[in-house]
Amino acid sequence: MFKKNRGKKIMWIWITLSLILICVGIVMPFGLNVEQRGLENLMINMEKNPNGNTLLILAFAVVASNTIHALPIYLGTILLGNEIGELLNRNWVKIIIPLFLIPSIYIVINTFTAFKPHFGTPALLILLFIILTPFFEKRQLGFFMRSIILIHLLFGVQWLDEVPFLTQYGFGHGPISSKVKQWAIEMSFNQTLSLYAIVLCSIFIVNAFILTGYMVRWKIIQEFHQIELEALEARSNKEALNLVHDLKTPLASMEGLISLISLYNNHPKVGEYCHNITLSINSMNKMISEILYNNHMSTCSLKELVDYILSSRLSGTDKKINLELPDKSEDIMISINKIRITRAIVNLINNAFDAIKDTPEGKVTIKTKVQGDQLLLGVSDNGVGISTKERDRIWQAGYSTKHQSGIGLSFVYQVAKEHNGKVSVESSSGQETVFWIHLLGGLDNENSSH
Repeated sequence: MFKKNRGKKIMWIWITLSLILICVGIVMPFGLNVEQRGLENLMINMEKNPNGNTLLILAFAVVASNTIHALPIYLGTILLGNEIGELLNRNWVKIIIPLFLIPSIYIVINTFTAFKPHFGTPALLILLFIILTPFFEKRQLGFFMRSIILIHLLFGVQWLDEVPFLTQYGFGHGPISSKVKQWAIEMSFNQTLSLYAIVLCSIFIVNAFILTGYMVRWKIIQEFHQIELEALEARSNKEALNLVHDLKTPLASMEGLISLISLYNNHPKVGEYCHNITLSINSMNKMISEILYNNHMSTCSLKELVDYILSSRLSGTDKKINLELPDKSEDIMISINKIRITRAIVNLINNAFDAIKDTPEGKVTIKTKVQGDQLLLGVSDNGVGISTKERDRIWQAGYSTKHQSGIGLSFVYQVAKEHNGKVSVESSSGQETVFWIHLLGGLDNENSSH
């Protein structure tokens, strides 16, 4: 539920961003004239002293200006279509919204502003690209990647407006582009301008398709790598679960034999020993159930959990872990899957020790906090910290800064999710790092005297 709500919040943020981009694209022409677009001086120079170099520079400035104006309109409408399509779970919406909005926006701009952008063949080519993109890239690309490709494509296609012989096919009917081509014809420079424009158009369009192919391939490789990791983890878990399940059979036999021993032997010490063995067998059965079933929860005190974590992590080592526990932690009762929570915390502890291995007086601390009905379990270290760039990627399955499998933190996230919780991190380069597991509703208030 947490992930679903978070996804909807992000979706609405993207929708808001798309509407802002569309508004920028609509408002921009209202104050946009030739002087503000930086074209006036070039046009004056062409009037006074016509020459090829100035004409090519003017053509480049016109294309750049048109691209800058069109970019927020196309990006905004494509983003809006994608997000509303995802929200409604309708893929055709992703195509219909840009096809309807883009021409409508150009009509509004041409109706109410002095700046008259021409909605001609280049715009139709871009719309065709919007229609075809989902079919050949199979929705593998995110918005950022599509934006880079769209910028290349827009800049490339806009050059076709400056090719004189394409005017009859609906290219370059805007006032400035028409003037540029008229000057080129008067100067007998039209073939040079055409070659110049077609070469640049070809470079950027080819580059857009190369980027598309490369990014789709990169995305597929990333997804394949993640599937491999998930398959590896699933296979390891399955083998471990089969082994753990097999332990139940000898435990059941042991429990039956202990019952027979206590039945046929009335010695008080034998009865006491059998009782203790039975308690140990029951405890092991409970642990096996927690390993086999993710949703199997048991109640224990916070201090008991921390002691169990320390015995699991520090057994056979000389490493020291500091503790920051609330008062009377033995009275704070929590309902958790102790085995999986322990594995998650041990993962964080291992990462913390890796972070301080080159730090003099390195320190790892287990922290706990109680906030209402929420329990926070944290592991901190005073190592090198995590940069903002890395902090955005550490939860991805397969990502690791230590050239390892990269499934540790994704496992921690999964365990927190199983407990209706989440994971957060407080860190920056060169500062203390704290990973928190938020266990929502983890406190067993009925059995807690805290």
